[in-house]
Amino acid sequence: MSEALLATDGLTKRFEGVTAVDGVSATFEEDALHAVIGPNGAGKTTFFNLLTGALRPTSGSIRFNGEDITELSPAEIARRRLTRSYQVTNVFDELSVLENVRVAIQARHSMYNFWSKASSMPDLVTEAEAILERVGLSDKRDVNGATLSHGERRTLELAIALGTDPQMLLLDEPTSGMSSEETAEMISLIEELSSDVTIILVEHKMSVVMQVSDRIKVLHRGQIIADGSPEEVQNDEQVRRVYLEGGQEGGEDQ
Repeated sequence: MSEALLATDGLTKRFEGVTAVDGVSATFEEDALHAVIGPNGAGKTTFFNLLTGALRPTSGSIRFNGEDITELSPAEIARRRLTRSYQVTNVFDELSVLENVRVAIQARHSMYNFWSKASSMPDLVTEAEAILERVGLSDKRDVNGATLSHGERRTLELAIALGTDPQMLLLDEPTSGMSSEETAEMISLIEELSSDVTIILVEHKMSVVMQVSDRIKVLHRGQIIADGSPEEVQNDEQVRRVYLEGGQEGGEDQ
């Protein structure tokens, strides 16, 4: 693997006496598919929120591409090509599928008026169409986001994230609420995307994590208790004790 694209040093977040993330020092190398797992309340979502500027840390630092981004806003971090999706689908219901992606692309180009007609921006439309083709939503390009199934909305959210041209993509529960068929399709898409986008995945379905990940970090009570290959993590005695054999899914989190 290459040098770390993203690194944290002593990253900590406290909420009124509760420490959700506790002194996490971690590295995430480029050109790899990483997973962050842990039981409910382990601090996974808080960790993601810190990485993307939604929360400010109590202490510690975050570096992306060699730059300290600890105090940057979510928009500033996104402009540096560190992008995330969310547990809850987040699309514009009143816009078409194509327009949802086109708006994300347009946000990278400040010279464009947000409310300009798509016909006046053919290059952006072409790029949006290419992204929809890649994620398998070309046949839905002209329908409104509100009409999509849950699985299609999750896929559209991923397409919107790709519209920001991310160098690193953080996916928060991308298969949440999906059927087994939809999950299989999302797994295939994530694996394909990981060939040219570095991905960090929070996912409660252990079968998904073990199938797609190059490296897994395990959070427990806000601290990393294991960091290794899927096989190493699966065989780690502490992980088996607090998570894998606990019968818990790592879904809703702090």
